[in-house]
Amino acid sequence: MNVPLPTPTPGSSPAAPASTTASLPLPPGAPTCAADQGSICARVFELTQADWLSRSADQLLAHAVIVLLIVVVAVALRFAVHRAIHRLTNGAGEGRVPALLRPLRDRAVRTLRDAAPVMVERRTQRAQAIGSVLRSFSTIVIYGVAFMLILGEFGVDLAPIIASAGILGVAIGFGSQNLVRDFLSGIFMMLEDQYGVGDFVDLGEASGTVEAVGLRVTTLRDIAGTVWYVRNGEILRVGNSSQGYSVAVVDIPVGHTADVDEALEIAERAANAECAEPKIASKVIAPPEMLGVQSVTAEGVLMRLTVRTRPGEQWAVQRAVAAEIKSALDVAGVPAPFPFGGRPGVAGPGTPAV
Repeated sequence: MNVPLPTPTPGSSPAAPASTTASLPLPPGAPTCAADQGSICARVFELTQADWLSRSADQLLAHAVIVLLIVVVAVALRFAVHRAIHRLTNGAGEGRVPALLRPLRDRAVRTLRDAAPVMVERRTQRAQAIGSVLRSFSTIVIYGVAFMLILGEFGVDLAPIIASAGILGVAIGFGSQNLVRDFLSGIFMMLEDQYGVGDFVDLGEASGTVEAVGLRVTTLRDIAGTVWYVRNGEILRVGNSSQGYSVAVVDIPVGHTADVDEALEIAERAANAECAEPKIASKVIAPPEMLGVQSVTAEGVLMRLTVRTRPGEQWAVQRAVAAEIKSALDVAGVPAPFPFGGRPGVAGPGTPAV
């Protein structure tokens, strides 16, 4: 059965859908995207009434998220790298060799290093100085790369900036050659362990005990108490008297009329007795060695004796042994050299007049 459909009356029109709403009129100066209710553009325009900011709101938000992500990653990476470097350089204060220094050569003998407390300070300063360089270098690299990525995110052409940075780097390099040389010399000096805190060194123009070791300047104090600041780039040679062990050299002058064999025996016996004393025995690591006659001059005969000592203790041992040998020779009546022993026709100490 067919049901006839109702026919529309003339002049009538179909009803509009209920979901269709009339669009709101845009305020003057508003961008087209502000007509989309609920969009970021519309919300920004409602808050700021700025046309350019509203049109760029979507892109700015996307770039801001990326920039924030770059900054967070850079800060987290820098923290992780610095923590790793701290772990590598830590442990020197507890007497352990830091992991950073284990692959590097340590010039001090292990037994002597463990016996000398100053070596702990030397190792600590060495590890801290190398760690400081690594931390500074990592910070510059990480933040530099992050800054370049941020500029690229905003559409900045990086080619001119990189070219300008290269030219500026060359100009700074030429202008600060001495500073760069000081830093490079300091880094290699630390890596090679040429000297450290507590060492007695001869740097050419200055010699003394090292008080501080930096990447640019080495500070040492001489025997008169004067503090010297020596730039690392100016150090052409280093004489270190405190690495591994030291040697006390004792020269013994006697007169021409002395029995050399007897004098050598007396001096060696006196040196052995002095080195056995408690105040000296802790500083000596090997028995005295009599080398014999060193030279014969117009004044007398010079004999030489050496004693191997702990680092930096050679002068104390040398003074003590020399004093004991002098007393032993005087007691034995060994004639002293000219002019202290007199000359033919003139009486002098230990020398009979003729």
